[in-house]
Amino acid sequence: MEERTLGDYRLIRVLAEHDTRTTWLAEQLSVGRSAVVVELNDLAHREAFLADARTKASVDHPLIGSVYEAVSQDDACYVALERLPGNTLAERLGVSEQLAPAEVVHLLRRVAEAMIYFESRDLATEPLTPDSIHLDAHGVVRLKNLIREGRPDPVARQEEMKSFGAALPALVADGKAGSTRLITVLSWMRGEGLDHPLSWDQVLQYAEQIEAQLSEPRPAGGPATRELPSRRLPLAGILAGVGVSALAIAAALVFLPRDPAPPPPPPPELPPLVAIPAGEHPTPDGARTTLAAFSIGGGEVTIGEYKQFLDTLELLEPSRRGVFDAEGQPESKTGHEPDGWQEMLAAAEAGGTWEGRKVDLFCPVVNVDWWDARAYCRWRKGRLPSQEEWFAALRTEVQRPEFLKPAAWGPVSAIPMGDRTPNGLRGMAGSVSEWTLTPAVNPANPLGAKRHVIIGASFLKPSNGALAREWTDDLLQRRPDLGFRMVEGLAE
Repeated sequence: MEERTLGDYRLIRVLAEHDTRTTWLAEQLSVGRSAVVVELNDLAHREAFLADARTKASVDHPLIGSVYEAVSQDDACYVALERLPGNTLAERLGVSEQLAPAEVVHLLRRVAEAMIYFESRDLATEPLTPDSIHLDAHGVVRLKNLIREGRPDPVARQEEMKSFGAALPALVADGKAGSTRLITVLSWMRGEGLDHPLSWDQVLQYAEQIEAQLSEPRPAGGPATRELPSRRLPLAGILAGVGVSALAIAAALVFLPRDPAPPPPPPPELPPLVAIPAGEHPTPDGARTTLAAFSIGGGEVTIGEYKQFLDTLELLEPSRRGVFDAEGQPESKTGHEPDGWQEMLAAAEAGGTWEGRKVDLFCPVVNVDWWDARAYCRWRKGRLPSQEEWFAALRTEVQRPEFLKPAAWGPVSAIPMGDRTPNGLRGMAGSVSEWTLTPAVNPANPLGAKRHVIIGASFLKPSNGALAREWTDDLLQRRPDLGFRMVEGLAE
């Protein structure tokens, strides 16, 4: 085929052909970089083609391929995409290449992180296949941009999980540390021995556990392919006075390959969004205001959700880690890690205690300032609620909000019925107080300046329950009883 150019791109060779489009390996001439160009052959489909390109361009995640540009001209329409490095998993499987379990579990963790990104935004995707995933010589994992127009299909997602779990075992080098545990997780992804396949959240948890176990040091002289159990029994006390042969057997048992643990019960469901209709709503100050329709989180943002945000920032180049910062953020503020984050996260992942309280990944994240909350919301393509929206959500089906009973700090999925509203909101009277978006006048000082509002009581300050409010100028304050919830899908 004769070489030709399309705008700024020199088309090198055809990668794929379909009825309406051709995919090319190309070079962007102005900057001298490789690219993938998808050319629309049938211009009658221009609008749908460009709508798909816009949908893909909305993705901003370091693991997912970028859209460079979309061009629509009288006689041509095309989209230029990032060319991902390395080989696809399909290519590796095609030549029967195997990887160490540590490499495969790292790949699995990265894929899970990307799929959770899609699911957290309720985005429809093309099927995840081995051809969708690229792995380079340095172990860097990238995914093709799978976003498509439409709504996600939960049944298709489950089948996709099964298919992916069926494809990966051939990639795992058998007989090496971690292979047994990894193969077991892949079988659970296929739903073997379970009522249904794992979720991507569960896959991520298992991958993180296996990576942590593989990084544990081995005892001196231990067999290279043997694995230590997850915890040691107090053998010295149990076996006191037992003969040498029994001790030898016990020692052998310690170094047997670790049996895979049974799968945990499915994680608790996070409260769903609560849709608030457009119209006139009461305000906290006794007036009424007209609001557009919006959807607000049924619970506060959790430690586990906030961890995904921080993990994404870690994947970005240092120069890009401020991409979600709000305008006006102080220059002295250089990150979004909450106070005491490492201790809080470690306790939450272990189901332990933090500052004297039981904690897990489903508890509200706390010790975040207003700038942290805004950056998280921007990452999720949402925003903080105004105090009027927060109160409108509260009052939609609650006539006497003062009767709600403030809940203690705990998992958002386990908030007692006394602090739940009929429309599904949890923790409005207690749990943690929450940042709101816009400043407002304190009715106790009607001539004073507008200040930012912290709304709702907390487990440390339960007075006034859902009617509690504080006004502050300190947007950098962090407290162990202060978190936030988010309005979904309405960016600032």
